[in-house]
Formats: sequence, structure tokens, C-alpha cells
Amino acid sequence: MSKGIIHSDDFELRYSIEGKGPVVLVVGSAVYYPRTFSASLRRSFKFVFVDHRGFARCSRVPTREDFRFEKILEDIELVRKKLQLGRVIIMGHSGHGYMALEYAKRFPESVSRVVIIATGASHNAADAQLGERHWQEAVCPERKAKLAQDLEKLNEEIAARPESRFITFCIRLGAKSWFDHNFDAAPLWAGVEVNMTGMDYLWGEVFRDLDVGLGLNELQAPVLLIMGRFDYLVAPAASWDRWRSSFRSLTVRIFDRSAHTPQLEEGENFDSELIDWLGKDPV
Repeated sequence: MSKGIIHSDDFELRYSIEGKGPVVLVVGSAVYYPRTFSASLRRSFKFVFVDHRGFARCSRVPTREDFRFEKILEDIELVRKKLQLGRVIIMGHSGHGYMALEYAKRFPESVSRVVIIATGASHNAADAQLGERHWQEAVCPERKAKLAQDLEKLNEEIAARPESRFITFCIRLGAKSWFDHNFDAAPLWAGVEVNMTGMDYLWGEVFRDLDVGLGLNELQAPVLLIMGRFDYLVAPAASWDRWRSSFRSLTVRIFDRSAHTPQLEEGENFDSELIDWLGKDPV
């Protein structure tokens, strides 16, 4: 394992490199994401976990301007060049799936393949309503009761640590996020820093207004979309149906005993599917 920092503007983008083999560049948090992938995958791939600005230290108080989506994508390219990674398999989980997909559109020569995990087709109001309907119609009473119980603590915890409210939301929405709705995700978030100005802007506005269909028909890299059947945090896999015909090469896998983090919840199945897909010749 090797770790380091790449400076972009006044941000410190941490990275962690683990394993050997084809390079998989995982955008998000260099602290959180290494905890979610199996050790066995490190024997097949060289994982490069890197912060984006929402999870990076900044030497000043950042503004919304610092988190424009173009800058996020340019940071990913900066990391790729600084670490001399060559063409990469770009991977993003949840909202970071948008970063991975849009990076592949913006820098096609830098990407061989794209892996998107637990990402809804959009964060707009229509897909949010679709996700809420899915929750109301498909969820057992025990899971709903667990969410209600956890949300009772939400306002108090946010008031105590407003600077970490993104993490608090993620933990307290566990009944929507994990196949085992009693799973405690807090240890996964230990030591993760958050720039709430950036997270509010990215998740609240940028992803809400993003149209993933733009330029999709020009994307040459094959795409693997992995979703969990019990993921109630984002719009269900069917939300991607309107874009399926626009992909040059799209493979969809839905994991039966997973919610929002299939790579951890069904690690063995996830590893097998990923290795199999990456071993196939590009279409």
C-alpha cells in the first residue's frame, strides 16, 4: 500500500494505492472506500482510491465555486496524470457514479471502462418520487420502523455536529441503505472529513440538475451498472431504462441480497461479476 496527497488549488486530495493489476481508479473518499472492497480484489487489480474535494482538506474556507463539477472532473484527471496511471477503469459508487460517468465523457482517452455502483439515473424530483414510492410499496414494517427510530435522533445529532451532517444522514438512513437494516455503518465513516459547502452543492444541486443522457451516445467505454435490489436510498434500477438504448455497451447486474453497497454486502458475488466483466473483450 502507498499513500500520498495531490494538491489542487488549496485542496489536499488524499490517495491510497493497493494491489496489483489493471488500474481501477475509485473516486470518492480515500478513507471510506478502501474499507468497502474485498482484500481478494487487490490481488486482481491495482486500486487507486482518491478523495474528491467534498472529502478533502482545504487550507481556507471553500466556496461553492470551488465545487463546480468541471473542477471535480479536472481533479480526477490531475490525479491520473500525477500518478502516471495511464488509461484507467473509472469507478464510482452512489453519487460518485455520476463523477465516474461524466469523467469518461469528458476525458475519453483516459478511460478504458466505467463501473457505476448504486447510482440512480438522476437525483431529480421525479426519480426521488419514484424512489419514495418504491420504499412505501415494497418495504416490510420492520424496516420502516427502524428508519423511524433512527430518524428520531437525526436533528439532535446534526445540531451537535453540523459540519458532519452528510455522514450523519448516511448513518441514520441505514434502513434505506443496507440489506441488513440493523447494520451499523459508523465504523466505515471513522476519520472521514467533509466539506459541507461542497456536499450540499453537489448532492443538492449539481446531481439534481445533471442530465446523464447528454453525450451518452458518444461514450465509447463499456459501462457496468451494479445495483442492489434492496437499495431504497436512490431511484431503483428501472430509472435507467430511459437511457439504456443510448449506451454503446451497458451491462446491468442487480444483487439480490444487497442494498446501497453491494461491494461490501455481497463481496464474493461482486468480485466474481467484476472480474468476469472486466475479462471480456470490449464490444
